[in-house]
Amino acid sequence: MRKSKNKHRPVIIVVLILVIFVVACGGYYFYELTPISDGSKTIDFAIQEGESYDNVLNNLEKKGLIRSARIASLYSKIHTQESYYAGDYEINNGMNTGAVLQYISNVKNTNKEQIKITVPEGKWAKEIAAMIAAKYPKYSTEEILKKWNDISYIKKLAKDYSFLDVDTLNNSNYKVKLEGYLFPDTYALNKDMTIDEITRVFLDRFQDVYETYKSDIENSGYSLQQILTLASIVQFESATKSDMKKIAGVFYNRLDDNMKLQSSVTVCYALYDDFKDAQDCEVNTDVDSPYNTYEHNGLPIGPILNPGEDAIDAVLHPTKSDYLYFVADINGDEKVYYSKTLEEHEKKMEELGLNLDNQ
Repeated sequence: MRKSKNKHRPVIIVVLILVIFVVACGGYYFYELTPISDGSKTIDFAIQEGESYDNVLNNLEKKGLIRSARIASLYSKIHTQESYYAGDYEINNGMNTGAVLQYISNVKNTNKEQIKITVPEGKWAKEIAAMIAAKYPKYSTEEILKKWNDISYIKKLAKDYSFLDVDTLNNSNYKVKLEGYLFPDTYALNKDMTIDEITRVFLDRFQDVYETYKSDIENSGYSLQQILTLASIVQFESATKSDMKKIAGVFYNRLDDNMKLQSSVTVCYALYDDFKDAQDCEVNTDVDSPYNTYEHNGLPIGPILNPGEDAIDAVLHPTKSDYLYFVADINGDEKVYYSKTLEEHEKKMEELGLNLDNQ
């Protein structure tokens, strides 16, 4: 009879342990939702257009507005409260997590005195500078570009953004040293921002993308600058995500075979201020420039525009093939045709009525 009573003890102990564990987890969960401070401060907080909810929560934690992004994410799922609006907020640090999440889900709480800038994929740095100058008349395009070309300024940025390699960017042949790092997106900016603050908003967005692909970049055998350079060419050459991956594969094949890339879009950038029309790129393939891939083997010295995520992804995950050539039907539906031999390529060019002189 004693043995019969004792045999239930392990079960009771397990149940007690489970109860203690559940209570402890519950206590931890509710503690992590409590205010992080006493409410004596109001903290500025910005959410960019297109920013992921997870990134918003991580930034709230970094800013000291919530205790845990992970617990906040769990809370959001339980309460089906995952909405938010891009904009600038002033958030009291005495609010609990639920109140903070509810606050950013109300568009009325955003600062309406904002400046929105939408930067499409494929813009040159000088075009982005002009877009900023148009929204901020107190800054000129030239002033912004001078900042982006100032190596002492880039050294300061590199302390906060590890992806900026000062030794690589300290190149007098670059048109704009930060070309490739001004990530295309829609940005909600404060009207009183300095050029430095605006620049850092762009670099913060690039940081998000960089972290997503960091391991892929490190395993690619290429530097970040080289990945961005090839991505910028792919961005310029491609109209669709599918073609980006195929064209990236073609360029890798040419690099592996020690063939010149012979990309006319690099000529466009080599011409720079003299570039007026796409036809200029086709008839000036002998322009003397380290960006010109008709004159120089391998990749150009740096990015020729600011690529989007699809182009970066394409370069890191290209479509493998035996193709060494491609051509787009620029006189028709823009369809891209791929060839394995120069003979096939020239035949397709002739069919499409395109110039063969520079191929």
